[in-house]
Amino acid sequence: MLLPVILSGGAGSRLWPVSREAMPKPFMRLGSPHSLLQRTLTRALPMADGGRAAIVTNQEYFFKTRDEITALPQAQGMAITQLLEPVGRNTAPAITMAALWALTVSPEAVLLVLPADHLIPDEDAFRATARVAARRASAGDIVLFGIQPTAPETGFGYIETGEPLGADEARRVVRFVEKPDAARALQFLQAGSFVWNSGMFCLRADRLLEELGRHAPEVLLASQAAWAASQSGASAERVDLDATTFARCPDISIDYAVMEKASGVLVLPSRFGWSDIGSWKAVSEQFEADVDGNTTVGETLLVGSRNSHIQSEDRLVAAVGIDNLLIVDTPDALLVANKDASQSVREIVTRLKARGHDAARLHRTVARPWGTYTVLQEGPRFKIKRIEVRPGRSLSLQMHHHRSEHWIVVSGTARVGCDERTFLVSANESTYIPIGAKHRLENPGVVDLVMIEVQCGDYLGEDDIVRFSDVYGRVPVAPAAI
Repeated sequence: MLLPVILSGGAGSRLWPVSREAMPKPFMRLGSPHSLLQRTLTRALPMADGGRAAIVTNQEYFFKTRDEITALPQAQGMAITQLLEPVGRNTAPAITMAALWALTVSPEAVLLVLPADHLIPDEDAFRATARVAARRASAGDIVLFGIQPTAPETGFGYIETGEPLGADEARRVVRFVEKPDAARALQFLQAGSFVWNSGMFCLRADRLLEELGRHAPEVLLASQAAWAASQSGASAERVDLDATTFARCPDISIDYAVMEKASGVLVLPSRFGWSDIGSWKAVSEQFEADVDGNTTVGETLLVGSRNSHIQSEDRLVAAVGIDNLLIVDTPDALLVANKDASQSVREIVTRLKARGHDAARLHRTVARPWGTYTVLQEGPRFKIKRIEVRPGRSLSLQMHHHRSEHWIVVSGTARVGCDERTFLVSANESTYIPIGAKHRLENPGVVDLVMIEVQCGDYLGEDDIVRFSDVYGRVPVAPAAI
């Protein structure tokens, strides 16, 4: 029984400022109406036996991931379980939890493990390779997907392969090689026996647990304890991994824990187009270049510029006389970098975190389970937001110690609870929430509720909230974010 397992973690810090901790790389669109996560599901779900699949992700991303699944026609009628990590513990614990889940579905479950943030345009070719991998995995092999190198790439790990083992061209793994320098990468390319390690693989769930018991028993025992502690309240839609026990799992990759030590590991050299979208340079390669080698997204104007990638979300970006640059413009942050330094963008995120800067984590528009809010303007003692609440959704019942709020409905209808009163506010009407008032905002209609919120007070931080109850199961304590 083949069960796709999608790994949807990581902040994608090399793709800042579009990818941020609260809205990471798997949710990026890259010029497509579908996110990278949705595109991964689209190519994997047709192979899901019994319509079953799992996504391993952070608890914080549950509602956004659910929205991504719901919006995907190919996912309708499928049973997709989210395995929700309270903290990131690398790929070995994540995949072990997926194996333990899979064995509750079938004792003969075969895992097709796929990162959520890869781009594979030729889905048919991918599925053909995956079916070959599944056949071998069913027989007990561990099968890795190796990508035929097209350049001496230093940003990937490599696998040295042996002679073909059959008509399907599967090969024994001779050794794993860490990301090489340019000279070694060129040697690997010229040798012809090396492939890129894609991070995709296929194996039986019980075989994985056997190999963990043999080579990384500490990972297996800690994961089993976390799984046992996580079953209370688990459902077909979500399993919240127990915070205390899961945090004890060793922080180790599946390659170090199993793949580099296990016997019978094979690699399928794969010829479908593939990119891990690991940098803005890799992003630029997904778009067709003009005669000067430039790629653009959004409204741009280039004069005398060459070999550059310019991306804009909501305003015109003009460039004159530039060469080999990356320019990525978002409403609250602008990145300018040399293409050859694109791997170093993560250093920007590291420094922003050290400063406690919101831009490391949040966009100006922030997603919440009930919809979104966008900070339009802020200054001393005031902040203005655009709030959008989806039909049937509501914010938590809450109060603020330091700010009052003025709500103006632009479209839709709001149901407002303020202390002992409950009333409706329609388009072109407004209401006022005093400091200290216990209040809730709901959208009782069938269209989006859009409103402008003006906050006034001595302190306007997102942590000035006391939450009393919440339909999304968020912990009712302060401080918290709406």
